[in-house]
Amino acid sequence: MRIELGATVKTTGALRAIVVRENGLAQAAADTSKTREIPADHLDVGDGEVHMIEEVPGHIAGRDTETHPFTLGLAFHPSPSREGRVATKVADAGTKDKPWKLKTPSGSSEYVMYRVEDADPPAIVCVVGKTELRYHLSATLDLHAMLKKHGDWMPLGSADEQKPAADGTVEAWGRSAKNPVKGWYGLKKGLRGRFGMYMPPLLEALGLAEVTHEAKNNKMRAK
Repeated sequence: MRIELGATVKTTGALRAIVVRENGLAQAAADTSKTREIPADHLDVGDGEVHMIEEVPGHIAGRDTETHPFTLGLAFHPSPSREGRVATKVADAGTKDKPWKLKTPSGSSEYVMYRVEDADPPAIVCVVGKTELRYHLSATLDLHAMLKKHGDWMPLGSADEQKPAADGTVEAWGRSAKNPVKGWYGLKKGLRGRFGMYMPPLLEALGLAEVTHEAKNNKMRAK
């Protein structure tokens, strides 16, 4: 579910919960059967919106809380999955005119990335200096899903296409026949490597992963 901020909410101390009531019911505040408390650990706050991370069981006045709106100075609506919200965030940035401005995990180089949805196949373009690399557009969510399943830190292991990738690394997965695209996420022959260099900072910028920033031997894990 998504809560769009429609009023200033004053709090003291750490946020513990948000209470909402059924829209249009004047007596809802006095009738606890028509109110609902959402714990703070079920909320993701940011960018002027509050999102439900995990559905809280229950219903109000016999209606399905997935589809019924609530208000308490807030508008309460069904929310997409985390992946859907990431897709929305991706849609609001990462264009050629407004690319993501990123740094390699070590911080030694800057580069930009942007999506080209009408390419064949749809791609994320990575521009490093005068060099352009391309990766499958699905790479961000596919990599995040793999890391969630992995459940721990994974070495990045960045390597050029012409060099082998170390087993158990993000780079190795990005060219494995067992990944969702059944091979290379890189799309430009000769420049299909460096997946473990350029994709992790994008996931970090999108809030999907944590990435270490040492001089070498960096790793990442899903959020």
